[in-house]
Amino acid sequence: MQPFVFPLSAREATDAGRFGPKAANVARLGQAGLPIPEGFCVDAAAYRLQIRDLGLEADARGVFGAQESPQARRYALAMKLGLLDRPIAPAVLDPLLAAWRRLKDQTGALTVVRSSALVEDRFGSSFAGQFESFLGIESEADFVTAIRSCWAALWMTRALRYMATHAIDPADTAMGLLVQPLVPARSSGGGLSRAADGGMVLSATWGLGSAIAQGEVTPDRYALSRGGQLLGVTPGRKDHEVGCVHREAPATRAVSRERSGEPCLSEARAVELGHLLRRVEQLMGLPVEIEWAMDDTGFKLLQARPLHVAQPRVPDELWLRHPMIAGHAAGIGWGTGRACVVNCECELGRIAPGDVLVTKVAGPALGQVLTRVAGVVAERGGSTSHLASLARERGIPMVLGVLDATRRIPEGSTVAVDGVAGVVRWMN
Repeated sequence: MQPFVFPLSAREATDAGRFGPKAANVARLGQAGLPIPEGFCVDAAAYRLQIRDLGLEADARGVFGAQESPQARRYALAMKLGLLDRPIAPAVLDPLLAAWRRLKDQTGALTVVRSSALVEDRFGSSFAGQFESFLGIESEADFVTAIRSCWAALWMTRALRYMATHAIDPADTAMGLLVQPLVPARSSGGGLSRAADGGMVLSATWGLGSAIAQGEVTPDRYALSRGGQLLGVTPGRKDHEVGCVHREAPATRAVSRERSGEPCLSEARAVELGHLLRRVEQLMGLPVEIEWAMDDTGFKLLQARPLHVAQPRVPDELWLRHPMIAGHAAGIGWGTGRACVVNCECELGRIAPGDVLVTKVAGPALGQVLTRVAGVVAERGGSTSHLASLARERGIPMVLGVLDATRRIPEGSTVAVDGVAGVVRWMN
């Protein structure tokens, strides 16, 4: 029987062609001595066996060939329903359950299942926020459901649209998996190893990092030099957190006003994390973006992927005479356009090609509009959110965490978005 499951400490686990870059990069970090949550990864061959076992190969091939047609949607629906509802082949399910039980017995923790597609976390195709992650899994039934859902995520509409823009046929790729214990995080966030000024940037919020990834809070921002010296701290607006209570699934809870503006990391902790970020960059050999969590034992690195960087642009003299507000730079691009102020996703249809979207929360659902906007400005979010990652790879300027942007920037005004400097200007 072909082995499908490998611990992250195994030499094979670093093979991105088998386990996907997300899982393979985490395995590389751990094997280089960097702190990660231990766990195991699942070969994409398990997904392929499941597709064959369910007789879905023809449906898989039909999606790309009939793009955006009713027939393509029927093929995609057949893939999703088959993967979600029909039994997992015993040759795959038995070793998966055995490995998961061992992990639970060894750690006593709730578990996490993350998608690790062969096409994600690559330069130019991060797929940030396009697939699925499931946190706080305790029961065997929930674990099996998470496996099925991660496989089916390859056929969700948002992922198919993303693949179409990169000319990727979903039938030509496959889904690996990453399974780890849930880190009971006191704080979490991200990091960019190369900012516009040549330094590094960290972001942090209370509890688990999903609030940052989804653009729901404005995180703390820590600026560091390349040598790891802390240059400045900008406290965020972290009015809620996703936290863990022992043996219970993660839940959202309010944060007091005082704690909302209190930095999540001490100076010493920020410097320590900066050194870890530099080590990841050196290991991968290029600028990187990371996700991290900190529990009572210290930092754990959860993800690392290539980072798109860009040089700053000097604004034209005309723009320097107009109102300016600053926020968290997504890290790439300069764009101008008509302000389209949107307070609800139901209004996204109002956005015309070339507009600058001004909104409250920049969540991954906005990924669908990145192909037609000249820029994005949001009141919440930070430079390590999933949408910021997608904007960087598309060259779309974005500034997040801009206080009262939807109130201060007039509808229809001409807006300039500097995604490198993190500045927004407008003229009526």
